[in-house]
Amino acid sequence: MSDWWVHPASILILGGLLLRWVPARFKRAYLLLVPLLVFGRILGLTHGTFGQVQFLEWTLVFGRVDALSTVFGYIMSLMCLLGTLYGLHVRDDGQHLAAWTYVGGSLGAIYAGDLLTLFLFWELMALSSVFLIWCRRRPESLGAGFRYLLVHTAGGVALLAGIVLHGQATGGDLTFGAFDVKAPTLATYLIMTGFILNAAVPPLHAWLPDAYGEATFNGSVFLCAFTTKTAVYALCRGFAGMEILVPLGVIMALYGVVYAVLENDCRRLLAYHIISQVGYMVAGVGLGTELAINGACAHAFAHILYKGLLFMGCGAVLHMTGQSKFTELGGLYQKMPWTFLFTLLGGLSISAFPLFSGFVSKSMIVAAGFEEHKLWAGFLLMLASVGTFLHTGLKVPYFIWFGKNHCRPETWARAAEPPWNMNAAMAVASILCVFIGCYTPYLYQMLPYPVDYHPYTAYHVSETLQVLLFTAVGFFLLICKLEPEPTISLDMDWFYRMGGRAFRWLARQPVQLLDTCVGELYRVAGMVPLMRSARLAGRFDQSVIDGLVDGLAHSIRGLGQRLRAVQRGHVQQSLAVALGVAALFILLFLLFSSDPR
Repeated sequence: MSDWWVHPASILILGGLLLRWVPARFKRAYLLLVPLLVFGRILGLTHGTFGQVQFLEWTLVFGRVDALSTVFGYIMSLMCLLGTLYGLHVRDDGQHLAAWTYVGGSLGAIYAGDLLTLFLFWELMALSSVFLIWCRRRPESLGAGFRYLLVHTAGGVALLAGIVLHGQATGGDLTFGAFDVKAPTLATYLIMTGFILNAAVPPLHAWLPDAYGEATFNGSVFLCAFTTKTAVYALCRGFAGMEILVPLGVIMALYGVVYAVLENDCRRLLAYHIISQVGYMVAGVGLGTELAINGACAHAFAHILYKGLLFMGCGAVLHMTGQSKFTELGGLYQKMPWTFLFTLLGGLSISAFPLFSGFVSKSMIVAAGFEEHKLWAGFLLMLASVGTFLHTGLKVPYFIWFGKNHCRPETWARAAEPPWNMNAAMAVASILCVFIGCYTPYLYQMLPYPVDYHPYTAYHVSETLQVLLFTAVGFFLLICKLEPEPTISLDMDWFYRMGGRAFRWLARQPVQLLDTCVGELYRVAGMVPLMRSARLAGRFDQSVIDGLVDGLAHSIRGLGQRLRAVQRGHVQQSLAVALGVAALFILLFLLFSSDPR
């Protein structure tokens, strides 16, 4: 059907490529027009399968529109509009191109009907999003971007390997649908590994706080919304009811909370809390019931808005002051009151405060856990909510806007409300967070299954308020103990970094040494036929013997030089290796040069 050939992703990617040639006086209008067109296009999509292209023996499906893809496409195109509005004053066309291509990759993955198309857009997301990190142009950003790209490349390789094995097992059928989660194969696990790496499931998660904390102030707004939620969509589509995802999701929810409490950088704190919040969604996918899948989709929808709002608030602080660490901020309420208000609303939303969006989405997953008699999962997810309110609802607003003023004079002088477009984006996101929490049909009617859930019961409201109240009391009683400190928390990225160094050492030292030894052995082995022919003839030509001796001496000298080079590199190598190889050379020489008579 020709209707699909106006793909939402194509509008964004083409719009980004043409951005450079738009006159400066029209650029801001153009920046708003393109995501508006994408949002309108998604609103006009009808359910069905579109954009089928025959490629070799496969049928690529670029457009599968149903209830599940629609809810994700809606919120992601809306967040693209808000994120572009937030960065409207940024004059770096490369950042806008990277952001739009990144969103286009996410939309392409969401509407993909087969695994090859999914993989194409999956990798497009990784390759384009890394520039949102590098565009900050700091040495730390360069390293974080390379680590981000390497980790996602590894995840892409796992995903591609799973797709190949799945295609072989199904006779070439690469339709992207529900996998057999009751009898998973190696292909199933490889595909799931590719998905859960993008979802930042521990221990495959350290790339997220490492990269998001180093992105540009507006790039992090895009990063927080798309990669992990596209992975949640893929898990909903292919792995609903995969039981291993329940404990993984619960671990995520608790793990992210613990590290967020320890974090000193406000954007890294929010990045760690993405792990925690996505944990609820992953657990919901693992539960697999209609209520749980609805809860995962609803929470992804709400999370994109309030997490984007929180990154906007902290990004505004970074943009206006140049600082993002709690130990270098404080007392900014006098300078940035509107930014504080918007960030506070985001903190209340993520903490599942009644009348805010998180309250009507997170509770669906917890209720689904109790309905499935997984009481441990339900209670542990409720426990994670305590940590959420502690650090995001209380720690972030207090220590940035009301805590002790640690600002340097130049930081304090720079502090002010951000440009109008940044405040406008935060205001719209705040209104939507409140609107979703107050008028539940707006969100519930988009969900893939009919919703028979009512969050505003007396029991649920009173239970939530009690949890939040006691958490707030504990925070203010122990506030001196929660004072941020300029520390660095070691995480799983330590293994990535140390593992990379170990691999480099292994390649440059022992492997290279072994290669040198094998090369010298090969050189001597090349002399053996000549020695054997001389031995069979019963005589030796002096020139042959002299050549063999010279070759042996050259080999030993080369090996000695290699060993000295290794020692100069402060690497301890056993001299037994050198002596053993030299002895072997001498033995071969004596053996084949002896007189057979």
